Amino acid sequence: MRALLARLRRDRRGGGAVEFALIAPILFGAIIGIAQLGILFFANAGLSNAVAEGARYATIYPKPTDTQIRARIAAQRFGLKANLLTTPTITPGTSSGAKYVDISMSYAVPLDFVFFDGPTVTLVKTRRAYVF
Repeated sequence: MRALLARLRRDRRGGGAVEFALIAPILFGAIIGIAQLGILFFANAGLSNAVAEGARYATIYPKPTDTQIRARIAAQRFGLKANLLTTPTITPGTSSGAKYVDISMSYAVPLDFVFFDGPTVTLVKTRRAYVF
């Protein structure tokens, strides 16, 4: 029995497989986490572009209606899923005699970590456009 234990202690075969088995969950978790972070960045960029397009469109002459602004944003997808995107909120206002509209939208990003569903992250963007 002692000879068997001594021989097993000296035997180095299979050490790489054991080390990989210990590190693999951390490695795969990091890769999946980075992918989910990329999805969040992509959604954030799409939402920013959607709000910016609505604000840009609100500044043209003749002044478009709120319905036209919403239709303009909806016409361009910006890489976002329509069922996760809220309808744009358009709020007019005045500041120091200057008229403006605030355009606000939100997007719910569901995170998926392969073996379990993560939390849903809600991104919110608001943009102010001064109108004449």
